[in-house]
Amino acid sequence: MTDTPTRIYVDADACPVKDEIYRVALRHGVPVSVVAGNFIRVPQDPLIERIAAGSGMDAADDWIAERAKPGDVVVTSDIPLASRCVKAGADVIAPNGKPFTEESIGMTLAVRNLMTDLRSAGEVTGGPRSFAPRDRSTFLSALDQTLRRIQRRRADAAATSQNSSQG
Repeated sequence: MTDTPTRIYVDADACPVKDEIYRVALRHGVPVSVVAGNFIRVPQDPLIERIAAGSGMDAADDWIAERAKPGDVVVTSDIPLASRCVKAGADVIAPNGKPFTEESIGMTLAVRNLMTDLRSAGEVTGGPRSFAPRDRSTFLSALDQTLRRIQRRRADAAATSQNSSQG
């Protein structure tokens, strides 16, 4: 765990839960980087920064992946980006509240690649299910729990560090 404060990185171009992220982040006092390919409107608040990463193919994804680290939260539905951030040690949550973890990301990536191959071969496959009001509630709970878990880990690490320096 690093000494830098927790930050939430939002893969913002198609994120349906930006307002929920802002509410939870402000309640916890956690800064948010809203990253998009181009200009995106964000609330005027010192904790919320807007990043226009550029129009390159994966510019926003690369910007987030280069900065995400243990103790940070990344919100994305982009599975390759989620994989990169999980490998970097960040907590990653999809907008529907589903966490991407070291245990689940390999299979999630494999299924995504299989579906991409089937679609390119002309197979008709359904896309992801529609975003539902229940997903918004599940996401709010998942983000709040994730931030609390990170705060507990930081507090435990600080206490352990303090105890070992005294002994």
